[in-house]
Amino acid sequence: MTDTIFLKDLRIQTIVGVWDWERRLPQMVSIDLEMAADIRRAAAADSLDATLDYKALTNRIRAFVEASRFQLIETMAEQVAAIILGEFGVPWVRVTVHKPFAIRDSRDVGVSIERGAR
Repeated sequence: MTDTIFLKDLRIQTIVGVWDWERRLPQMVSIDLEMAADIRRAAAADSLDATLDYKALTNRIRAFVEASRFQLIETMAEQVAAIILGEFGVPWVRVTVHKPFAIRDSRDVGVSIERGAR
């Protein structure tokens, strides 16, 4: 059995893109995360110490993305997944990065990746 902890629409201002104007002006990206977790121990203990601290995870991802200067959201997604897998002991993660309004006449464009611990 696999439980999932999720976070939807984490909005972060960052520099991302390949065009000159994108390299000068911060843009909003939105990140969705789904992470595998066994929450039975946390539920039984009713303790933050027994589960994934998603506030700490959110703070780490926010600080990382705000400081990043990627050209591609694909690279951003890969790096976010690597942080979650490597630093938070999550066995599996799905990372979706949205770059709203990146394409004219489109509300949203993005990438979604799934990665597991090696």
